[in-house]
Amino acid sequence: MKTMIAIAGAVILSAACAGGAVWWFMPKPAAAAGTEKKEAQKPKEAKPVKYVTLDKVIVMLRRGPNEAESHYLSTDLVLATEPSKEKETKEHLPLLRSLAVRTLSSYTMAEASSMTVEKYAEQLNHAFNANYEQTRAEKPFEEVMIGKLIIE
Repeated sequence: MKTMIAIAGAVILSAACAGGAVWWFMPKPAAAAGTEKKEAQKPKEAKPVKYVTLDKVIVMLRRGPNEAESHYLSTDLVLATEPSKEKETKEHLPLLRSLAVRTLSSYTMAEASSMTVEKYAEQLNHAFNANYEQTRAEKPFEEVMIGKLIIE
């Protein structure tokens, strides 16, 4: 009788351990996973942003093969910066104008008219980042955006 009780106790203990292991390694329920996603999607505290404009960047586009007319590109750039770096960003505007002219004047009319506004912003951000990395200077703004774009 003692052996049967010992065997039954061992079986119950083994079943409890197996059940505990299954519970431990079981995937989380959808409700718990949804709470984690909501926490991950909560917006972080937004930093205050100041916008500095660089108006009227006008460049003559390169002539393509068999093109006789001159074409121009005019854009207004908007730089997003922290309020503490607004003055420094304004001091960098002549450099940024020069870099923008260098970058944008390398396009032909066909290339310029086929690009999206996002592509222009991406190209300018890339050019600005490359210049600040090359000079090992701190970039005083977060990103450049296109405020206005005219191609004639």
